[in-house]
Amino acid sequence: MLVLAALSILVWLVLIFGRGWFWLADQRLPATADPPADWPPDWPEVVAIIPARDEAETIGAVLASHASTTYPGRFSVILVDDGSTDGTAGIARTLAQASPRPIHLLAAPPLEPGWTGKLWALETGVRAAADLAPEARYFLLTDADISHAPDTLARLVARAEVLDLALVSLMARLDARGFWGALLIPAFVFFFQMLYPYRWINDTARDTAGAAGGCILVRRDALAGIGGLAAIRDALIDDCALAARVKHGPPRRAIWLGLAQSEAVSLRDNRTLGSIWTMVARNAFTQIRRSALLLAGSMLALVVTYLAGPLAVLGLALHGDSLTATLGAVAWMLSGLAYLPTIRLYGLAPWKALGLPLAALLYGAMTLSSAVAHWRGRGGAWKGRTY
Repeated sequence: MLVLAALSILVWLVLIFGRGWFWLADQRLPATADPPADWPPDWPEVVAIIPARDEAETIGAVLASHASTTYPGRFSVILVDDGSTDGTAGIARTLAQASPRPIHLLAAPPLEPGWTGKLWALETGVRAAADLAPEARYFLLTDADISHAPDTLARLVARAEVLDLALVSLMARLDARGFWGALLIPAFVFFFQMLYPYRWINDTARDTAGAAGGCILVRRDALAGIGGLAAIRDALIDDCALAARVKHGPPRRAIWLGLAQSEAVSLRDNRTLGSIWTMVARNAFTQIRRSALLLAGSMLALVVTYLAGPLAVLGLALHGDSLTATLGAVAWMLSGLAYLPTIRLYGLAPWKALGLPLAALLYGAMTLSSAVAHWRGRGGAWKGRTY
């Protein structure tokens, strides 16, 4: 246990000082109360493409947020209904009739072999945009449960235009209400930043690429340049796959990923453990390339990184070694300090940063359940489809 506690300290020191300062959670869209002088003089046309499958609970609020955008340029929405059975299309149709911005409602054709449902719905929208928005320079690929602030689109486009970015993405603010939401959602964001350090993503000299599928603004020509969505048609983690294709080229293109607060907000309810478990388990095993070896390595890394410290402290009565407990306390403290900026991002009490080991243990269990589901042929299940 002494060795594990010491190793945990070493791991955290490497993560804190050698992993792109991911834990600072400081990559944000610039705050602007008024349009700054360097905003583009001419605003390019944008079309939002939203895939929707049984999203009746959120689609009304989402479309209303797009309709109320203050974007100065031409903007329209293409909503692709992917076989919804809960009245999503009817709600969308009602909103479209009263919207000051054009909202086009399409039905996704039967799913073609080799495509995931979400990407096929997005592809349907991209193809329709050839007629509905032929002059659009950007596609806003967003989800049917993501609400956007009125000025979000303008800030996204301004960043893309001013910095000549091919792709700009925001990790939407997720619902962290209730016990399970507060315990697991900030940890989810923290782990994502660790896997895909935002500063590295935003650095053109590095190969690291990532995006958050709830809010992606991508240049139309950049998407066409990689072969369109067909290039990633079978990707379950489609947002990061798209970002990698765009950034790596050829030609290489600059991309940017940041954290949202009020700019983009997920309306998905995360107050129950089951809701979060389903969201994570569908892709967790895919994230580690469906490899049993990587799964074993991930579980070992989880124990060393997150559990060794707390176990050394809480097990003092069993092992009786004060040095081991002290080293464990240091490791636990380092993890809490690294987690603190993300905890603050979600407005939670600082002491909750000490809950990171428990969250990591639960995410480890979700990853194991994801692996078991894949081995049983039920991996990647989402809204009635299994990939």
